[in-house]
Amino acid sequence: MKQRVIISWSSGKDSALTLWRLMSDPNYEVVGLYTTYVGSEVPFQATPIDIVKRQAQLIGLPLVLVVLPEVFPANDVYQQAIVEGLKNCGLQFDSIAFGDLFCNGIVDYRRQYIEPAGWTCIFPLLGQPSHQLANEIIECGIKTKLVTVDSTQLDTRFCGRWFDRELLTELPPTIDLCGENGEFHSLVVDGPFYQQPLNLIWLGCETDSRFCYQRYALVETDS
Repeated sequence: MKQRVIISWSSGKDSALTLWRLMSDPNYEVVGLYTTYVGSEVPFQATPIDIVKRQAQLIGLPLVLVVLPEVFPANDVYQQAIVEGLKNCGLQFDSIAFGDLFCNGIVDYRRQYIEPAGWTCIFPLLGQPSHQLANEIIECGIKTKLVTVDSTQLDTRFCGRWFDRELLTELPPTIDLCGENGEFHSLVVDGPFYQQPLNLIWLGCETDSRFCYQRYALVETDS
């Protein structure tokens, strides 16, 4: 029996590689995606919800949206929102997959609220070297752009760059190649799981006191 799994979907490259690995694994059946959001955006990526919905349409999977009251809610509020959202989503699944890379206590944290709800946790990327994962993302055809850069860690000139081998060679040695320390976040525009590329118009970059954001809009004729 295949294990039915729903994937925590951030709209970026790590969750995309998690999706692709599990879709390619005969032991799993991916039955859906779920995304947490605040207001009208995914935190950190700052991905508008209509873009996330379009990603799910192009992948051909149902999307479960879990609203959060703020970007950093209390742990119990965050956990309850996810568990209740997934229990009431109407999808039947056995496991939840996460795109976490670092063994920094995240496994125990996820399990402490997922397993009591009756599900198991899957971490397809956990503990694997960032340079290997970065190259795998590129090699398998996941096309993604840096849409958020933390200016306290990385020069904002990298915002809006494509995640490709040229970028990997230019990133400072202090930067994790997958941005796992929060240096940058990405948006997946195309991939082997998309029916067609995400059709966007790229606008300018905006900077606040800390973050630089690549802005964009969905081309409405995309169908």
